[in-house]
Amino acid sequence: MESISVFEIIKVGIGPSSSHTMGPWNAAAAFIRILNRERSVAEVKEVFLEFFGSLAKTGIGHGTDIAGMLGLNGEDFKTIDTSKIDEKVARIKNDQILNLGGEKEIPFIYGHHLVLNMQKSLDFHPNGMIFKAIFEDGTELVQDFYSVGGGFIASQEKNSIQKHCIRTLYPCHHGSDIVKYCEKLGLKKVSDLILMNEESWRSKEETRQEALYIWQQIKECIYKGVNKEGVLPGGLNVTRRAAGINRKLLGDKVYRNLDEWFQQVVDAEENFTNINKWIACFALAVNEENASFGRIITAPTNGASGVIPAVLMYSQAFTPFTSEDDIVRFLLVAGEIGTLFKKNATISAAMGGCQAEVGVSSAMAAAGLTEILGGSVGQVLMAAEIAMEHHLGLTCDPIKGLVQIPCIERNTMGAIKAITAANIALESDPGKAKVSLDEVIQTMWETALSMSDRFKETSEGGLAIAVNVPEC
Repeated sequence: MESISVFEIIKVGIGPSSSHTMGPWNAAAAFIRILNRERSVAEVKEVFLEFFGSLAKTGIGHGTDIAGMLGLNGEDFKTIDTSKIDEKVARIKNDQILNLGGEKEIPFIYGHHLVLNMQKSLDFHPNGMIFKAIFEDGTELVQDFYSVGGGFIASQEKNSIQKHCIRTLYPCHHGSDIVKYCEKLGLKKVSDLILMNEESWRSKEETRQEALYIWQQIKECIYKGVNKEGVLPGGLNVTRRAAGINRKLLGDKVYRNLDEWFQQVVDAEENFTNINKWIACFALAVNEENASFGRIITAPTNGASGVIPAVLMYSQAFTPFTSEDDIVRFLLVAGEIGTLFKKNATISAAMGGCQAEVGVSSAMAAAGLTEILGGSVGQVLMAAEIAMEHHLGLTCDPIKGLVQIPCIERNTMGAIKAITAANIALESDPGKAKVSLDEVIQTMWETALSMSDRFKETSEGGLAIAVNVPEC
């Protein structure tokens, strides 16, 4: 089984969906690389892109079509000016020209060269897409891709085109592996083991810097979210709430930048109600940014991108564990728990419902928080198990295919459950636990396989059909 770095699970992304936006964007970029490897972009006459299954059914709401166009246009979601996305897409549609790979302008008619096929699904995975290039000499190159969750992509020929073929010194593919190696090496902290394994990709100092970079991106995303009013795009007319909660909690306090705002949060009155509202505010801020094509931290997906930021911000604002070391340890452990779900179950809502997104993120956050609050190896795994156990069966039923209702509020619930799970684990004896993390991961996967496709990000069940709203 392949090893996965924690920074493949927790990484910089763009809203609104990791599987439906980032995955297709990554696939388009991969197709450009294949074109240049096999022939040359300069030789391409036309390009066609067809989305199937869940990608087609909820594609408009998730910006799947936008991701495909911009990816083929040579844009990078990690660096693109998000405020220019609408303008760039409008230019492609109006001019009917695509600058393939940023190198060659070719004709591109939306609805002809890009199609959302809602009547068909590809067998390999619900999130399927097919790219086809026609060269000037009339020959063709066709490639299938599948968005398998968290921005990861695969093809039928290769299980994952993003693998780096790396095997860590102490491979942890199950929770039992973490326990085994920690006992063997005499380690008291899970993060010490993960830090050693991350050296397969980069030095310890580089790992530390990457974690702190992620933390800075989290703070910036939350800060943007708590300072932005208005209505979210997409047609549901969902009002942003994070800014109002932030304003109410801070009262007449003034701040001019992120650092001053964060200090105001730290200095704010601490009682159960206020802290609870702050946690909700942090999660809402991130997911409101996600819903509006903002740059966020994918952890492990975009639909669940508010959970880990909310819990980590809670730990830094309202607990004594506020050092950079604590931040690094939190993210290392959270990321590693995410790899266990990816390798043994799924982090794709199209495969497993929202238990695969918010459920996994809550388990990740619970483990990370337990780690820095002084939990033992067993308590860290127990916290992750508790958080997931109480998300089992959670469906993915976004209204109109938008990552807004119930997705945004659902992240606040995932964050609170993570904190509760950590607190329970810290007061428990893991030796007396009746359910292991590995068992709950297996149960989550079996639940995913049994779940109706109507509840797997198709907008064909649950709230998606129970709530009547005007066409978006």
